[in-house]
Amino acid sequence: MVSVVVVGAGVAGLTAARDLVGAGHEVLVLESSTRVGGKLLRTSVAGVTVDVGAEAMLNRRPEGVDLARSLGLTIEHPTIASSRIWTRGALRPLPRSLMGVPLDLDQLAASGVLSPDGLERFRSAVAVPVPVDEDVSVGDLVDARYGAEVTDRLVEPLLGGVYAGDSRRLSVRATVPQLVTLADGASPAPTYDGPVFAGLPGGMGQLPERLAEGLEVRTGTTVRELVATEAGFALTVGPTTAPELVTADAVVLATPAAPTARLLGALAPVAAAELAGIESASMAIVTFAFDAASVPDLAGTDSSGFLVPPVDRRRIKAATFSFAKWGWVRAAGDGLLLLRTSLGRYGEETALQGSDEELVAWSLADLRDATGVSVAPVDTHVQRWGGGLPQYAVGHLGRVARIRAAVDAVPGLAVCGAAYEGVGIPAVIASAHRAAARIGGAPVRS
Repeated sequence: MVSVVVVGAGVAGLTAARDLVGAGHEVLVLESSTRVGGKLLRTSVAGVTVDVGAEAMLNRRPEGVDLARSLGLTIEHPTIASSRIWTRGALRPLPRSLMGVPLDLDQLAASGVLSPDGLERFRSAVAVPVPVDEDVSVGDLVDARYGAEVTDRLVEPLLGGVYAGDSRRLSVRATVPQLVTLADGASPAPTYDGPVFAGLPGGMGQLPERLAEGLEVRTGTTVRELVATEAGFALTVGPTTAPELVTADAVVLATPAAPTARLLGALAPVAAAELAGIESASMAIVTFAFDAASVPDLAGTDSSGFLVPPVDRRRIKAATFSFAKWGWVRAAGDGLLLLRTSLGRYGEETALQGSDEELVAWSLADLRDATGVSVAPVDTHVQRWGGGLPQYAVGHLGRVARIRAAVDAVPGLAVCGAAYEGVGIPAVIASAHRAAARIGGAPVRS
């Protein structure tokens, strides 16, 4: 018997395991896939190692940068290259905003993102108070306050980048609670002074790689059943033809909502039912390497990429010019330009059923239409993230409270990950610290 079993070797599971080892526990991490890291992954494209999952984390929350620095990793911030919106037939400047809701009327008017009618509707916005005990969708609130064009052409592409979700389904209180204050007619909080995002030279994929060092991690090990025993917990792992029983005093489930629901069916049925109700969205990242000499206009761009509103009916939802956004990527490319497109939103799973070759071709067609780039890439890579992003539907905070209460009623059990209080890396790390503190006396991190 081990002291604690952590199920899941993504950032959440590895962080919780590290905390627990630091508190003196014997910890075993079980991971069903063949590698650690979850949605943080690096791979080689044209001989350059780059991220093909999450490439950045919020800098304004401390958990991610603090953890990276504690592991001896160096923090790098994006360049000052600006992002754009590809809409209404042109690449347009992205106005300063709060998750797509414009904060500068002059910038909005100059951008041409909205039609004259849409701009006038924004100018005539009226307060839309949301009662403190109610939740609404982001899209419905923005529609009522500023008009549907703001939702469709600005909020949707911003939220699509974070959640791959539908703004008219996503909870405002769980995703962008600051919009409740803004929609009520109050002034937004002061703009954050420091860089909004942070990354790691060499890729965010280094974070789980470094976290896993010194931990006992078994990959390729699926946990099929979790039950309580008089002494703690018993986990059935491995293939059905050769099951193995692992026992532990305590268990941390750092798995996505669906597998967590299955494992909690007997232990915490209320939590299991609530978790089963959390839907997810799938997406794909297509990474390209171009010869810089063959695309001089792209090589000299002052843009870090562009977002695409779903209303414009393009295949891709965004393009990130990694070579322009990150100094380390340009340096590592050494004459190659590395960039990536993303495809897939909630409800668009069929759009991802194409072959890798089709995803590449669709991305190249959109890149050509947006930027004029028509040369063949030196290399490509397609990374699919099936069900990778949980959807925080209206009422999500209440759902999470019920999950937490049901899990907390089982001594020695904790959950963490992206399904609860945030999908970003810092929020996931915070949930892992919370889980470790509940299980084994590791300090709660603010």
